[in-house]
Amino acid sequence: MSHADLIDQIMMVMEQAFDPIWGEAWNRNQVAGALAMPTTYAILVDAGGRHTGPMGPPAAGFVLSRNAPGEEELLLIAVSPDHRRKGLGKILIEELAKAARSRGAERIFLEMRSNNPAESLYRLAGFEPIGKRKNYYLKSDGERLDAITFGLTI
Repeated sequence: MSHADLIDQIMMVMEQAFDPIWGEAWNRNQVAGALAMPTTYAILVDAGGRHTGPMGPPAAGFVLSRNAPGEEELLLIAVSPDHRRKGLGKILIEELAKAARSRGAERIFLEMRSNNPAESLYRLAGFEPIGKRKNYYLKSDGERLDAITFGLTI
């Protein structure tokens, strides 16, 4: 898959998956910048949970991660709304864990806002809360939400 095709697939899912109220979706330049780094990785799956490429079916979900010595940070994970609740999030996390292990990671970390509906997915995958940043996120109505850091030993 070419770099441009990869970004196109990621943006297609991201534009469907992230509610704009939270401002969590990355723009094309942010995705391109992250993927330009040699330690940033992307995994894309189709609606059947299979890795997808330029000649395959469109992506239904993706995960972006960054590797550092001994660990991997889950930067973004998204599944198109039409394909949620079909196990794709679980598949993406499992594929991320395999890939991260192959790069020498022993743990995966992520940070999310306290009311993120993906928390149940993370907990089912074995992630455990390991830290909290009080009042880190600011909603448009002025309410503040905590950021929660999760870790998973792989």
